Amino acid sequence: MVVGKTDDEHLRKIMEDYERRLMHYTSFETVCVAEAKNAGKLSEALLKVREGEKIMELLNRGDELILLDAKGQDYSSTEFSSFVAKRLDTGSKCLVFLAGGACGFSDEIYAKASCLVSLSRMTFTHQIVRIIFLEQLYRAFTIIRNERYHR
Repeated sequence: MVVGKTDDEHLRKIMEDYERRLMHYTSFETVCVAEAKNAGKLSEALLKVREGEKIMELLNRGDELILLDAKGQDYSSTEFSSFVAKRLDTGSKCLVFLAGGACGFSDEIYAKASCLVSLSRMTFTHQIVRIIFLEQLYRAFTIIRNERYHR
């Protein structure tokens, strides 16, 4: 799940490629949460609350919410693959990885999340984070299946 859409056609094509690849391993979809109306006129706190409300509306009972957050746990690619495999083996109905908006997450979203995962200590645009995450999720499945993609 991501907040906002990707306008750049080149980035969108890369994302679509990884989404297609992931479909070989699992049921997968990217859900875009519409940005709040008049986002530029809202305070940061109110923007996070509005985005959080929209996110909560899209979550289903039994979903496990995992936030992509700079304050989260760092993993190597193999550690992340183990993290994903463990979550899938414990019977989570649906893993929902969430890349938030530019201001981050509301308190309600933090409270709902089972954990936070950091993709890097570096700062990336929200558009690039989506590609990095999709590639790492794809890599995780190839590691789980012991395929040659990860060397």
